[in-house]
Amino acid sequence: MAPGNGSFVTEFILVGLTDQPDLQLPLFFLFLVMYMVTVLGNFGLLTLIVLNSHLHTAMYFFLFNLSLIDLCYSSVFTPKMLVDFLSKKNMISYMGCMTQLYFFCFFVISECYVLTSMAYDRYVAICNPLLYNVVMSPKVCSSLMLGSYLMAFSGAMAHTGCMLRLTFCDANTINHYLCDILPVLQLSCTSTYMNELVVFIVSGINIIVPSLTIFVSYGLILSNILHISSTEGRSKAFSTCSSHIIAVSLFFGSGAIMYLKPSSAGSMHVGKISSVFYTNVVPMMNPLTYSLRNKDVKLALKKTLGRGNF
Repeated sequence: MAPGNGSFVTEFILVGLTDQPDLQLPLFFLFLVMYMVTVLGNFGLLTLIVLNSHLHTAMYFFLFNLSLIDLCYSSVFTPKMLVDFLSKKNMISYMGCMTQLYFFCFFVISECYVLTSMAYDRYVAICNPLLYNVVMSPKVCSSLMLGSYLMAFSGAMAHTGCMLRLTFCDANTINHYLCDILPVLQLSCTSTYMNELVVFIVSGINIIVPSLTIFVSYGLILSNILHISSTEGRSKAFSTCSSHIIAVSLFFGSGAIMYLKPSSAGSMHVGKISSVFYTNVVPMMNPLTYSLRNKDVKLALKKTLGRGNF
């Protein structure tokens, strides 16, 4: 991917999360710890699922993909972000910026649809348990994941392709800690109307459709739970659903704040803060929310440690 014919900018400057010198070092250690927890949590979960055959089910197939996506997409920008906390000039090349933007879009959209697939999986497990093995067959699970990655590929190509057509003249300071779509659009010296339309359409589809599907699934799940006679069973089921809804709300809510609003310089600060949730907090929380409270995963961890695989 080469710059467009009219592009004069060959590199960008990333402002970062803050321009306050006194906050750079504390933020470096904060995000370093968060990244280490994210890497260890997701890589550990990937390892457990691979090594333990009783976790080779539809639910953990989706969880494996979710952890892989979280591990990859947090690694797209966090190492650069950490280096920038310690650097005076936070430079990134035009090619590097467009590449980062593409993979960031790809993994974020992938996560939207994996979360949707996981919600559907739980709906079938709770509301149609007798048909679970038929409905959530390996072929269906693979098709859902293939569809997720195809939607991510098309969305990332649409965003990046439109960005490559823009001309960047003199302004090259990105008011963000990564090459996200809206902050880069503000630097263009040509019309960004088409880009903003693509952002609204693509982001709208990839936020509204999955989030509606997820909440409809959980609504049906909760309706089914209300018919459970056991108080303990209802309490356990409610607890599981609430933790999932919190994680999903953080991801989709922060994404909606960033993308489903008019683009302006004043709103970039709010968007930058909200993006911390879906780029740093959610990938760190997912292993805890989706697995560490799960008895099967705890059992798998004990067995794996007992075999000396760690």
